[in-house]
Amino acid sequence: MTLFRLSSHRLHTQFLSRNMTSSTVVKSKMLGHQASLPKLPVPALDETLSKYLRSVKPLLNETEYLKTVQAVEEFKKPGGWGEKLQERLVSKANDPSVDNWLDRWWIDLAYFGYRDPLPFFSSYYFAYKDDIRVKKNTQRAAQIVSAALEFRKAVLSEELAPERTKAYPFCMDSYKWLFNASRYPKIPSDYEKAFDPATNNHIAVVRKNKFYILETVQNGKQLTTAELEQQLDKIVQDAGEHRGPAIGVLTTDNRDKWTASREGLLAASPENAALLEKIESAILLVALDDSSPVTREEISRACWHGDGKNRFFDKSLQFIVFENAKAGFNGEHSSMDATPTARLSDFINHALFNNKINHAYDQPTRSDLVTPKRLDFTVTPLVSRTIQEATQRFDEWVNKHELQVLAYHGFGKNFIKSCKVSPDAFAQMIIQLAYYNMHGVSRPTYESASTRKYLKGRTETIRSVSLESVDFVKSINDPSLSNEVKIQKLQAACKAHSKYTVEASDAKGVDRHLLGLRLTLNANEPKPTIFTDPAYSYSSHWNLSTSQLVSEFFQGYGWGEVVPDGYGVPYMINNDSLLFTVTSLRPMKAAHLKHHLDAAATQMKQLFDNAQAPAGPKL
Repeated sequence: MTLFRLSSHRLHTQFLSRNMTSSTVVKSKMLGHQASLPKLPVPALDETLSKYLRSVKPLLNETEYLKTVQAVEEFKKPGGWGEKLQERLVSKANDPSVDNWLDRWWIDLAYFGYRDPLPFFSSYYFAYKDDIRVKKNTQRAAQIVSAALEFRKAVLSEELAPERTKAYPFCMDSYKWLFNASRYPKIPSDYEKAFDPATNNHIAVVRKNKFYILETVQNGKQLTTAELEQQLDKIVQDAGEHRGPAIGVLTTDNRDKWTASREGLLAASPENAALLEKIESAILLVALDDSSPVTREEISRACWHGDGKNRFFDKSLQFIVFENAKAGFNGEHSSMDATPTARLSDFINHALFNNKINHAYDQPTRSDLVTPKRLDFTVTPLVSRTIQEATQRFDEWVNKHELQVLAYHGFGKNFIKSCKVSPDAFAQMIIQLAYYNMHGVSRPTYESASTRKYLKGRTETIRSVSLESVDFVKSINDPSLSNEVKIQKLQAACKAHSKYTVEASDAKGVDRHLLGLRLTLNANEPKPTIFTDPAYSYSSHWNLSTSQLVSEFFQGYGWGEVVPDGYGVPYMINNDSLLFTVTSLRPMKAAHLKHHLDAAATQMKQLFDNAQAPAGPKL
């Protein structure tokens, strides 16, 4: 997952900049900086190898570490494999026909070639903040669609201001996959397709497993929110109480199985291909669920995977609205990281909560609106059987997983900043301490850093376990150490983490560079020892997969674990609170890690509380 630090206020301001006069702000076209973005660099070999050794040292015993040092020394010796592979990678990076040396490798290895089910192992979700003013599901859905369509207009006109930090703009290439796009299953590697937005102004809606097409434009005029709500009401009425064949559950399956199932669905009737394309070409998909989740865990589960049937997980955008008008989002991850969809979601919620959209509730709705069309798939006995089998596999995955949410109100960003450390680094040390207290050891931890300052950049890994972090988690429970020393060790760990974060954002991490070197090997060439050394695979066995997101409009977000003995731990840092989601397979006891996160946060705050407490009277 991608690190996301832009505030909702900044996002909304950037979006609205197209409406400001030239006297207040210089217009910034969405793709105006693309031609000037630097290409993804190839780090210096010695720099990466030194950083690699430092990153694995806290994970290995002395014997293992010395073996890794030998492998690295062999790799970097003059005339050795390191120099050869580095030369190949630099040559690829400098090729004028290559925009980004990592781009195609990464999307194929990390996403399209990955065959496990999307809901649990690739997709991600946002659980939106409740809007207590809206009690009706179709009203909330219509409002979300209206706001999304406003965002789409800015994307299509290329008037959307690019995301940026204070120092540089981000690459906006991935926005072409935001609307009217879908992933397709294929063996051995999937692919994605974007459809012409000029001729596809419909959204897909699914209710009771039945898919519908709702046109958002009629006679050249976009439907108002009131009209969209009216159309959604028709869909709810038409869907009735009985569920249809769960075509959507096929998209939850292993990608090879879904490839075969899709071929079977297409073979069942020539019309099925056109019906599928209506879903795939839609601007977005709205899932109108008939469930009413209440707790953070319930809505998180429902947005993460739901029952698997009232969904189409290949769609880039799925907005989920429940019977009780709670709402959320599920994103397909392959061609976009979470930054564009978080920006979209923040814009939607900011616009709605601040009454920025004219819903036209006081105007009459058109009486001649085209009735939404239900997509009646031909379902043969073979297709029905594949649906049953996919449902069984999906239910098994649901039962294997646990999800917990910790809403921690003891402190937030304001307190952490008073400690003179990075809020993100502090949150990472909470995770490190919680894991250590639960398992008695520090293990490989992934945090994503965005490299979108580069053309077609995606992410780099922040290796959160450091010599300093291990020193801190081992020291905090040591009664022989003073409170002051423990704070110093925490601050040192946070400083080391922040340093790695900056380097990773500058594409100077370890993981992508080593991957690129390995992928330049020809099939008939032996693997250098550095890549067969157990430390190489172990140090990227992400027992903790983490990322931070900032939004005032989300009450949760998350994804699944990336290794069987690991956890997904996304987190949010608000001004005066923290939120952690923990996902894992049931044997890993996500509830226990939630408990330890709560305890670790409190324990770390106590260090600073103790430092500020007045000394007791002398006896």
